[in-house]
Amino acid sequence: MKYIACLVFWSTLIAANGLLAQGGKIKQVKLSDFELQSTEVISATGAQLSVGAYHPDSKWYPVKVPSTVLTGLVANGVYPSPYQGLNNMIIPDASDEFNKLYNLQQFSYLPNKANPWRKPYWYRTSFKVAAADKGRNFQLIFKGINYRAAVWLNGHQIADSARMVGMFAEFNLQVSNYILPGAQNVLAVKIYPLDYPGLPAKEQLQALGPFYENGGPTGDIGKNVTMLCSVGWDWMPPVRDRNMGIWQPVYLRTTGAITIGRPKIKTDLPNQPNNGPAKLAVSFYLSNHSNVVDYGSVKFIITPQNFQGPAPIQYSQKITVPADSTINLYLDADRVKQLLVQNPHLWWPNNYGAANLYRIRLQYSNASGITDDTSFVFGIRTVGSKVDTVNNFVRRSFFVNGKKVNLVGGAWVPDMMVNRDSARYDAELHLCRNANVNLVRIWGGGVTPPDAFFDAADKYGLMIWSDFWITGDTQGEFKGSADWPLEGNVFVDNVVSTLYRIRNHPSLLVWTGGNEGHARKPLYDAMRNSIIELDGTRPFIPSSSGFAKLPAGWKGSWPDDRPSGVYSGGPYQWEDPKEYYKLADAAKDWVFKDETGLPSQPPYSSLQKNIPDLTWDKNLPYPLNNSWGYHDAATGAGRYDLYYNEMIARYGKPNNLKDFSIKMQLLNAIGYQGIFEAAGHKLNETGGVMLWKLNAALPSVIWQVYDWYLQPNAGYYFMQNACEPIHIQFNQNDSTVAIVNRTYHATGNLTAYADVYSTASKLVEHRTEKFNLSSTGVKELFSLSYVFPKVEGTAFVMLKIKDGAGNIISHNVYWLAPGNNYQDMATMPRVKLQVKVLKAGNTATEKKWIVSVSNTSKQVAFFINPQLISNGEELRPSYWSANYFSLAPHESVTVTVSAPLSVLKNKDAKITLNGWNVD
Repeated sequence: MKYIACLVFWSTLIAANGLLAQGGKIKQVKLSDFELQSTEVISATGAQLSVGAYHPDSKWYPVKVPSTVLTGLVANGVYPSPYQGLNNMIIPDASDEFNKLYNLQQFSYLPNKANPWRKPYWYRTSFKVAAADKGRNFQLIFKGINYRAAVWLNGHQIADSARMVGMFAEFNLQVSNYILPGAQNVLAVKIYPLDYPGLPAKEQLQALGPFYENGGPTGDIGKNVTMLCSVGWDWMPPVRDRNMGIWQPVYLRTTGAITIGRPKIKTDLPNQPNNGPAKLAVSFYLSNHSNVVDYGSVKFIITPQNFQGPAPIQYSQKITVPADSTINLYLDADRVKQLLVQNPHLWWPNNYGAANLYRIRLQYSNASGITDDTSFVFGIRTVGSKVDTVNNFVRRSFFVNGKKVNLVGGAWVPDMMVNRDSARYDAELHLCRNANVNLVRIWGGGVTPPDAFFDAADKYGLMIWSDFWITGDTQGEFKGSADWPLEGNVFVDNVVSTLYRIRNHPSLLVWTGGNEGHARKPLYDAMRNSIIELDGTRPFIPSSSGFAKLPAGWKGSWPDDRPSGVYSGGPYQWEDPKEYYKLADAAKDWVFKDETGLPSQPPYSSLQKNIPDLTWDKNLPYPLNNSWGYHDAATGAGRYDLYYNEMIARYGKPNNLKDFSIKMQLLNAIGYQGIFEAAGHKLNETGGVMLWKLNAALPSVIWQVYDWYLQPNAGYYFMQNACEPIHIQFNQNDSTVAIVNRTYHATGNLTAYADVYSTASKLVEHRTEKFNLSSTGVKELFSLSYVFPKVEGTAFVMLKIKDGAGNIISHNVYWLAPGNNYQDMATMPRVKLQVKVLKAGNTATEKKWIVSVSNTSKQVAFFINPQLISNGEELRPSYWSANYFSLAPHESVTVTVSAPLSVLKNKDAKITLNGWNVD
């Protein structure tokens, strides 16, 4: 059979109806409407299922692909949603041993079959091909399956499960000989479960329960090349079918005989970091699927994508493609003058400049017309890294366009059942950009996300740190085995496929060999060499942890052959902000901290969505019950119990659920503020700081700055504030007020203001100072240590920066009390605020409001939480420029908020305000 196992990278223009057409000849159609059923039920063969004459001998379930098997069964009402409550405990698991432990086999929907995931499942669909397409070239493109697949088309097997294997490979199947133009075509796909389903750890069925064993007690999920956390982690329960299925789209592509594949673009800035021309290089394969020599021409067109720029750059040349063969075409600026781009618009990370994008279109044509036409978006930019040593710790720094970037962001994890689409990816990465972070890390125990994720990252200026699918919990660093995955060739094939798929994205900053561990040497070497040979435009580091030491004799990072220079290891529990300053000052593993974080509960407005059963179990602290435990409030590394107890010690026992929620938000706020301000305090001495983690895999109550329903918590906005381009902050260890300039530009002449108020809103101190920072860095202005002995009880430190025109460009607040006893805050007088919409308007995709919030009272208005409400429900996502802010007496602030038009759907929306002492 004519079968290409690993991947051609297609990045085509797909119109709204899923079709791209040039003269009616080039098409790419998404195949979405499938039927699903278990091979335990269906006795027919693939050859029988893939013909129109097949008559169903049992019920098939309609599913929309992409869809895992369990997702399809949930959509058809066979099983309840595993996201909600304890529903996952009435769904059988892929592990027979685990089923016996919890008696889950009783819930199998297959009669007399205890484990519904043991055997393969069929996906079946039909589609029409136009008679006019007779003689064209056809390809079936599977963007991602899990775990093995065999494929039949019109009665013929075209791929088998020995080669079509692994969760992260694309498969491009040449099917021209099997397509029936002018007729209905039938496709049958047999999806096999994981070779080794893995044994989950005991379920987290108790709030504040025992530590959960990541990856299961033995880590044996690591025998496969798959989403390792599907067996369960301490922030996600086991996915019962381990996400077997067709988890990414399937396309039918129709072209001429000559096709374009594996395009690559490389950008070079010879004069960086100074301005100058960019040198581009473009390479791609031309494949002739006919048995005659083809004489034609290739053409490229480069146009600005998201900015107003110069006229398109065009070039064409004649070329000959031998029969039944593939050639590699390489064009660079030394040979093609059009690839020397004068005055390029560079791609910059968020808050360092604009994320300027170009689109390159590649075409091949011959006497009969255009035979293939593909395009993709790219950015003109370079990335690199270097290491030095600080206090015997290797520190890595990263550079974009020759200038150092300080990485701020965190880890991103997949949806529990990989149920994200392009709109969801866009919303999540928009939230990340809005939070002023510039880095999203693809964690090694999850998945390398689909193309739409990287498209959004390119657009929003987010750098991507991409781990491969290795973890210390499955590959032997902590448990598991270095001998896993068992099929090394599958791992390498999936690596190569991933390199081809995402290497052109400007957002992709660095490849890493895994999370807190590394693959065995043959796989490690193959991965490292593939990155060098197939990409070679960005660095590789061995592991997302400086604690995972490479054995002697292994090559290190590329291109410097040095250690990773980055460090995980937390802390993961809630810490007083002073502790983060101590860690940053001590340097050590905080010279580049790529994993730290804290439990961070959703706000009240989203709490009941995450925990539908909010009935208090009075054997537990208020308001917990064991449903909280299943949604991650177990003790674990994050120590939810310490987090909970700290809230009570500081703010007192909660009076009700709203009071409980807002007090937990106070902990979120100062926790994330402490992490990012402590790192910012050493801006030029650190490579960056990254959270474990940014988002949620399911409705969860810990380790996230926005929850599964896209609702940010207070920590999100205090992180947003701490990472703003020019920022004023207060060091709680030495009471120093400092300015942090994260930009490459001088601040100009600005004025810093510091006001200290008592709980009764008495102004105890007012201080100002003018300053100017010439470049990226930190400037300490003055100490307020002399003030606090004059304050009885809680003191509010309110900081801001104004420019020469009186505009506020940074605004910040702290609350401090002896012994961290803040219970006098309950006596703060209530205040009323004035809210005014200054302007509202629509773009093509969202509506935006500019809002003035004024405190006309004589009291401090504390922890103000504006919300965008429609029909009594907060709109999610909504993107606020600031939230959970505080206002001094007679102070005003202007904020913006926007929401996607797809979320608004012509609904009326209003802005409401809540707050600690706000009516």
